[in-house]
Amino acid sequence: MAHTRTDPGTGEPALGHIQSLPSWLLNRASARGRRLVADALAQDGMRMPHHAVLSAVADLGPVAQAELGRTTGFDPKDMVGILNDLQAQELITRAPDPSDRRKNAITLTAEGRKRLNRLTELGDAANEELLSALSPAERELFLALLARVVDQG
Repeated sequence: MAHTRTDPGTGEPALGHIQSLPSWLLNRASARGRRLVADALAQDGMRMPHHAVLSAVADLGPVAQAELGRTTGFDPKDMVGILNDLQAQELITRAPDPSDRRKNAITLTAEGRKRLNRLTELGDAANEELLSALSPAERELFLALLARVVDQG
């Protein structure tokens, strides 16, 4: 006969307790969100890191490669690969930074801007699907509460 373990603090089944924890639920929601966004971006042949870098270049560009890495949090070796992929697709350009010739300045191309607009639409649709169970008022409250939790750290 199988024995169900109980949480000593609540008397609930242990797995039920774990699955009700905010950390568990946030992790599950995050995994679902990542999956939805990754699948949406894949419709346009793009991966999430590439989209993140394109977005950062659009916001910061022209931007030094090192600053781009610091801003996005990608390891420098990974950043080189991502930039190589984006440059091969003619979505960005790399040129010597006029203020410091030892650095590369990364800039979005016109095609890169168009592609970023398509990716933004796909990502927005995926996030819409993620929150589809919530009413507009619930979404607003949920996002405000999540922002407060994130800002604590």
